[in-house]
Amino acid sequence: MWGPFAWWNGLGRQKRVGWLIIAVSVFYILYFLKGRLFTAGDPIARKEWVYFFLSFAGVMLGTINVRMAEMRERRQGLLPLGDPNRHPKK
Repeated sequence: MWGPFAWWNGLGRQKRVGWLIIAVSVFYILYFLKGRLFTAGDPIARKEWVYFFLSFAGVMLGTINVRMAEMRERRQGLLPLGDPNRHPKK
C-alpha cells in the first residue's frame, strides 16, 4: 500500500516534476481522445486542439526532465545500482 508513496518521495525533485508533467500530459491526451474526439457533442474549439498538441510537448519535456535527473544522479554517483565502494567525483 505504501509502495507508490515511498517511491514518489524517494525521487529527487527534478525527477518528480518530470513524472508529474508526463502524467498530466498523458491524462489530457487520453481525456481529449476519449471525451472529446470519439464522442458526439459540441465542435472542438481551436484552443482545445492547441492544448492537445501542446500536451505532446509536455510529454517530451517531462521525459527530458526525467532523463536529465538520471544523468545528474549518475554523474554524482548516487544511483543505487552503482558500485558502493566507488567514491563520487567532485
